[in-house]
Amino acid sequence: MMTSSSCSRLYTLCQEDDVLNHSIIDLFPNNLRKMMASSSRTNLCTLCQEDDVPNEAVTWCTDCEVLLCKDCDKHHNKSRSSQYHNTMSTEDYHEQPAFIHEVSSRCKDHNKKFELYCSFHACPCCVQCVFNHQKCQDMKPLGDILTHVKSSASVQKVEKDLKVLQKNIDEVLIYLKSRIDKMHIQKTEAIEEIRDMRESIDDYFNRLEQKVLDDLESKYSKLNSNISTLVEQIEQRSIKILKLQEDFSKMTQFATDLQMYVGLREIEKTTSEAAKYISDLEVDGHLNDKKIEIRISPSLQSIIEEVKSFGDIDIITNNDSSFSVHLLYERKDQAHILVHTDPGIDRIGPSLLQKWKIPKKMKPVYVIACRLLPDGKILILDNRQRRLLLFSKNGNFIKMVVTFKTNPYDLCTVNNNIVAVSFRMTNLIELVDVDKNKTTKKLILSHACHGLSSDGQILAISSINEKKCSLVNLKDMSPKILEGVWGTCIALFNENIYCADCYENKVSCYRKSGEPLWTFMHTDISNIYGLTLDINGYVYIASYRNEVIVVVTPDGKTSKTIQSNADGIINPTGTDINKEKGMMIVSCQISNDDAYILVFKT
Repeated sequence: MMTSSSCSRLYTLCQEDDVLNHSIIDLFPNNLRKMMASSSRTNLCTLCQEDDVPNEAVTWCTDCEVLLCKDCDKHHNKSRSSQYHNTMSTEDYHEQPAFIHEVSSRCKDHNKKFELYCSFHACPCCVQCVFNHQKCQDMKPLGDILTHVKSSASVQKVEKDLKVLQKNIDEVLIYLKSRIDKMHIQKTEAIEEIRDMRESIDDYFNRLEQKVLDDLESKYSKLNSNISTLVEQIEQRSIKILKLQEDFSKMTQFATDLQMYVGLREIEKTTSEAAKYISDLEVDGHLNDKKIEIRISPSLQSIIEEVKSFGDIDIITNNDSSFSVHLLYERKDQAHILVHTDPGIDRIGPSLLQKWKIPKKMKPVYVIACRLLPDGKILILDNRQRRLLLFSKNGNFIKMVVTFKTNPYDLCTVNNNIVAVSFRMTNLIELVDVDKNKTTKKLILSHACHGLSSDGQILAISSINEKKCSLVNLKDMSPKILEGVWGTCIALFNENIYCADCYENKVSCYRKSGEPLWTFMHTDISNIYGLTLDINGYVYIASYRNEVIVVVTPDGKTSKTIQSNADGIINPTGTDINKEKGMMIVSCQISNDDAYILVFKT
């Protein structure tokens, strides 16, 4: 007879071989099958199982990746090779997500521990995997990658992102449930409106019907009265004629010739008058055939022909932000990535998606800056007409947001609907609400205002004249001056400040403290009118005079021209990148009052 332990061992062996041999298992009694299933879910010591001993495990070694019973755990802790390994209880082991159990520290192909990390392929490698990564230049020790990983900013960011995501989900649920209630109310109101309209139409048509019926009755009565009166008159004359016929018959029998002569004259006179009366009836139209006929109004008839429905039911999207769900957004351009996966400058080559001109009705226009909003819409800053214009992502003009009193210089997005505009001649910055079409705040600085950039918390304003910049805290609007950090264009990314000088034809990178990191100059760069960065930290430069777009590596050592005049780049005056969507726009001024926008996929 099989013992419970031997049954459990057989059941476990079947599962380890991915075999669920029902022909064997079905031979076991029900109570043994239940016991075996329960035993299979129990943590068995990995080492003891190799000796066919089903001892229950109490710990898990994260380095050896094995389950250990009490005895094996003691030997494991005493062994010099494993006494410093990290272990956890089986309860904590099973508290981990299922996908974590699938992560192994050993290579599945070569059964060796991972020791290296390939940044290009974003994967760990063992020593034998190196053969397959000979062309990969960025191989790093795995230990360096994992150093302080649990205390890194990425952990805090992921934790924060999860909280933000949960808040957004809760907010969306509340919003959607409120929409269900609102839609029910809207449906009820729509039904009432339909029925009210039907009642109004019925009342109106009832009044029209009664009016035509009253008119019919009036005209019928008048016509009937006229004919009835005429009938009475003719009937009276008919009686006279009958009497005259009787008199004529008697006269011919008994009257003398003289009497006959006089009588004939009287009868002729009477018949003459009667004949004239009948003739006048015909001449005056009293004998014309008159019939009652209804002529339905053409407008009423057109209702049947033209009105094909009682109405239309439309679903209207409300763009008013006060009636929508308000979600939280993270500054994704500042995300700390565990392992930087650099695509390499050789692989950068934007593909043109579309090209559209500024409409004729908007001309003359001089685009001095362009920006991509988070929803894909495009803002154009017109220096000549002193206006801020909003276009759809397809180039359709939406509206003129605001006009300014002086010529604007640069533009940047602060958050979803707020943008900042600089005015170099007045040391002025205006914060503009794009949705509400108005300026919400004005900042006066101690220096001229040229380039603008914001990461949602800080607004950076550069001054080429004083060779300095201001970092304005958007919470309290307190400024901080950085001497020696300047440019006609400025950009913020990953705690660094990037400045482009259109006069000296150079791009410089600084820490936020003002410490210089690198400066880049190249013959392909002349008159920099646009500066932006992609999600990997590559710097994109719009060179106005050379009519090219140049990209520079994050370390400022290498550059590449990715777009030129042959690709449609004519006097580029601005550029911007949506880092999350990988979209880039370039504004080009092809004449004094004619401009167009190029949209690329980066």
